[in-house]
Amino acid sequence: MPAARHRPYRSVLYIPACNARAMEKAKSLPADAIIFDLEDAVAPAEKDAARAALVIALQGDYGARARIVRVNGADTIWGAADLAAFARHSGADALLLPKVGAAADLDAAHALAPEKPLWAMMETPLAMLNAAQIAAHPALAGMVMGTNDLAKDLGARHRSDRLALQSALGLCLLAARAHGRIIIDGVYNAFRDDAGLAAECAQGRDMGFDGKTLIHPAQLPIANAAFAPSQAELALARRQIAAFEAACSAGQAVAVVDGKIVENLHIVAANALLRMAEAIAAME
Repeated sequence: MPAARHRPYRSVLYIPACNARAMEKAKSLPADAIIFDLEDAVAPAEKDAARAALVIALQGDYGARARIVRVNGADTIWGAADLAAFARHSGADALLLPKVGAAADLDAAHALAPEKPLWAMMETPLAMLNAAQIAAHPALAGMVMGTNDLAKDLGARHRSDRLALQSALGLCLLAARAHGRIIIDGVYNAFRDDAGLAAECAQGRDMGFDGKTLIHPAQLPIANAAFAPSQAELALARRQIAAFEAACSAGQAVAVVDGKIVENLHIVAANALLRMAEAIAAME
């Protein structure tokens, strides 16, 4: 199942499924996607009520936003019921599985919800070692980095450059790109630190992530700006395409723009940027 990379996933906002007000507000927020969370954000005593509330909430209109339901794990008493509730729910675009450690974890969920694309939380050392087999699963559409849980399991110290997480981020990114999956960077916990969020978004975008998971609506504008093509990038892309087309018409295989060689691979990337800009404009 190829990932839907033609649509933007710049900002992916977590919303607790137990918070009716937040779920209603999400209909008007500038998020590309919403993760309706039944797992970490919901207390055990509220799990069943949150599931029932989400079934109703997802009958509402969330516009063009992707609607992803994070279910409880298969090893909990709520996991199977979560999958059953949303396996055929028209308001759920995909199901996000927590603590995926191997492809077999996806097999079990796919058997219970065969019609829904699956996403995998990549948040354990085992998931990092099995990233390639997880990404290769035919039911998988996307991967979400769970950097908080991963850092805990690694015993890593917090650093603004995320040095301790770089190998894990890179492994998952390689796996996602090898199999054409969406991959979303982890959350930034200090939701009032705009400069820190912008820096981490820039790092994730430079690495190649499609977007960033967010924990607060105030973070949305920064992520949307960071993971969108800039006007300078779009202008360069158009010039590269024009120069390459002119070179091809003249019987040449390469062009030169701003003193740099432009080959077909650059045109593929340029066209992808333009398509992303068009998809973002359609969302907005």
